[in-house]
Amino acid sequence: MAHVLVIGGGIGGLATALFAARRGHTAELFERDTRAPGSALDRDFFGWRRPTVPQAVQPHALLGAARNVLRDELPDVYEEMLRLGARERHELDWFEVRPPELPGDEDLVMLQARRIVLESALATALRAEPGAVLRHGEPVSGLTTAPQAGNDPGADPDPDPGAGIRVTGVTTEAGAYEGDLVVDAGGRRGGIERRLGAVGCRPPVVERHRTGLAYFCRWYRLPAGMDEGPRRPWAVTGGAFAGCAVFPADNRVFAVTLFVHTADTTRSALRDPAVFERAARSFPPGEAWLALGAEPLSGVLATAGLDNRWSALVDERGPVVTGLVPVGDSITHTNPTLGQGTSLALWTALRVARTAHMEPGSEQYAVAHHEWAVRTLKPWFDFQVVADAAIGERFATRAGRTGTAREVAALFDCALEDPEVMRARARVRHLAEPPERAYADPEIRARVARWLAARPDYAPNEVGPDREEWEKLTAG
Repeated sequence: MAHVLVIGGGIGGLATALFAARRGHTAELFERDTRAPGSALDRDFFGWRRPTVPQAVQPHALLGAARNVLRDELPDVYEEMLRLGARERHELDWFEVRPPELPGDEDLVMLQARRIVLESALATALRAEPGAVLRHGEPVSGLTTAPQAGNDPGADPDPDPGAGIRVTGVTTEAGAYEGDLVVDAGGRRGGIERRLGAVGCRPPVVERHRTGLAYFCRWYRLPAGMDEGPRRPWAVTGGAFAGCAVFPADNRVFAVTLFVHTADTTRSALRDPAVFERAARSFPPGEAWLALGAEPLSGVLATAGLDNRWSALVDERGPVVTGLVPVGDSITHTNPTLGQGTSLALWTALRVARTAHMEPGSEQYAVAHHEWAVRTLKPWFDFQVVADAAIGERFATRAGRTGTAREVAALFDCALEDPEVMRARARVRHLAEPPERAYADPEIRARVARWLAARPDYAPNEVGPDREEWEKLTAG
């Protein structure tokens, strides 16, 4: 079996170390933060300053893909999340009467919880693993390397920069640690590009797409005795220039989020709690949840400048390094509009643990990991890019959606009335089936076409205030 060194103690790092230890490997996890997730959820969520993980206080969607990995591979973690207050919600429960169950419907269940609930459950399980060591407060400062097996160190210098470099371990202020495989779970701010450059590797191949979206979130708790908020209206709505989403979580906690274009002149005003609430109440889900008399738990938490980023450690010449593979945001960082990040991270962590015994320092292993990621993760990354481009363009131009874009919007609105279309939409949302297959189904296309034909004046994205009203709401 392998000794796995994991850089980073977020969701991807915790999951990788736990999966590895449970498959007979040994794992050491290195995390710069001296603090580890505990079971005091509100204290850790609202009081723990985590500058390298700014997304920690933003809403997270634990889609069916993530929930299924936890249910099937880490049932104790899943049960611990439920014990800590996470709630299950089946996508087809949107309807007053759930439609007759079909094979695969059991996978369309999301977990409603804050990120800290998953982190706490993973950390609790990992601390109990005899094959795992957690080194909090011991950040990785560098990599140790050796020539790739089969390369002659006495031969003429290779004209290909970085060719033949194999990572054999990591260094910290406390010393050097050797392993069979190093996993970069440090995220997009983890500094792996700098570390690879320091040991002579070619840079990773990075694909980046700016989204042009800014998010403003505020957390609330439902009144005592009220365990659930309203099931209707649908939790996400958007107009031509702004949108609103509600994220139910654990222990009666929920988040309201507004999103606008980064160039929107009203953006800064949304940081004011009073302005934020006025604006949120102008959308149906915001009004429905805020009308319940919920207690605010935070100020308005803003984030912007997000992008969709794909990073590969294999280029046209082959691996830029061996003995090191990326997990989570280190390989694919996706904008949160579709909530894919946690699912993709868990998929990758599980794959690493399942294969870590297969000559992890070899070129073949590096290529196989890359090819798996391209097959399994890249299509969802590309789907995110297309979706965000459509939202960003709509917000930037404030133009109505016509043609194909109108038909796509109709599919989502039709799903709120048609259980079969909702099932197709849910299979895509929960990463169970790619959109090009689910939405191409002739029956689904016919249902949406009939829905549109019955509504010749249908205009998508007209929920919420018009621009004049919005300007008044955000005027101060």
